[in-house]
Amino acid sequence: MTRDLHHVEIRPAEDGVTPLTEEEELRYRNLLFSELGHQISAHGWTRYPAHTPEDRRRLIAVAQRLTAHWGQEVCYEAEDPTRFRLYLRGFTG
Repeated sequence: MTRDLHHVEIRPAEDGVTPLTEEEELRYRNLLFSELGHQISAHGWTRYPAHTPEDRRRLIAVAQRLTAHWGQEVCYEAEDPTRFRLYLRGFTG
């Protein structure tokens, strides 16, 4: 017996990543800017998970935005395939 399926939506796999809407992306970047900025200003550095290329692009954009906001360079580097380190230029810790 063959059945016709109507109004069926394909859902991502449970472990699949769904892209953020523009509004969600902006809110998430603003949250990272605030939270990571506080951590960097208090300690001189912070690390944050970066599992996907989009995560890494997002953290680089946040580092660039903090640099522009503070007028002091916020550097970034991949510590391993799953996390980034953001730190103030010249910080030795």
